[in-house]
Amino acid sequence: MSLNKLKIKNTFKSEDTEELLDKVFYRPFGYYMALASRKMGITPNSITIFSIFVGVLAGHLFYYQNLQINIIGIVLLIWAEGLDSADGQLARMTNHKSRFGRILDGLGGNLWYISIYIHLCLRLINAGLSPAIFFIAVIAGISHSFQCAVADHYRNFYSYFVHGKDKSEIDDSSNLAVEYPNLSWRKNFWKKFLMRMYINYTVEQEFVSRNTMILLRFFERNFESQIPDKISTLFRDKNKKLIKYYNILTSNTRMIVLFIAILLNNIYIFAFFQVICLNLLLIYVVARHEVNSKFILNEAISDMPEAIIC
Repeated sequence: MSLNKLKIKNTFKSEDTEELLDKVFYRPFGYYMALASRKMGITPNSITIFSIFVGVLAGHLFYYQNLQINIIGIVLLIWAEGLDSADGQLARMTNHKSRFGRILDGLGGNLWYISIYIHLCLRLINAGLSPAIFFIAVIAGISHSFQCAVADHYRNFYSYFVHGKDKSEIDDSSNLAVEYPNLSWRKNFWKKFLMRMYINYTVEQEFVSRNTMILLRFFERNFESQIPDKISTLFRDKNKKLIKYYNILTSNTRMIVLFIAILLNNIYIFAFFQVICLNLLLIYVVARHEVNSKFILNEAISDMPEAIIC
């Protein structure tokens, strides 16, 4: 492996949870942007904020039924995705990782797609459809948020149990609720606002991952987050095959389908994929992951009958 490839690999969150498109394109693209940003003294959060403007502008360009303008929007959205990769890579390079950086990063992705949904609806209304199309957009937006939240949650669980706590970014809503009152609206308005959103996001994740949260808390109480090798191996064996589905539920596949819909001037392709296909996949992923978590917990309890379970 060349030195550059090794350096890029070291900026991955976790190699086995990385998507193929990220490995071959977005991570190398983001890495060189992160290097340039580090030399210029640009912070990860500054890259995130800039990516928000680029992504929102891309969404606006999808309003126009003009292929050249749409292609510019596609290029800008690819750039925004590269910036989204670069901010995390820069944070890991410079050890400037923070919870608020992650929250801002998640907010940025949501703002891109809010812009996309709004402008696609306006495009369809301009073509003669009823404003009721916004109802479908709201369903798509809620679905999108839920799909990404759950997929990100399960990928973090995989990193936690297979690679260790330091490789994951799992937060417990009960811990966040304790921290939240310590932030002042007057002195820390934006941090408190983002924390409130993040608590809601975390509750949304935990809502569908009850068995996995019980499993997590079991090991936190009994092993101080030091996962036994047997459980780590079992978790990998049970859930590694699901990683490809987590990744479909996040960004790259969704974006490819969006680009196809834009280039074919058929927005219904994207709506169908978002609301029907991805929600069916979400149901399958949650069902399989929760069954696996219950099985792993029962295996752990059988080895430690004296353990604290709840």
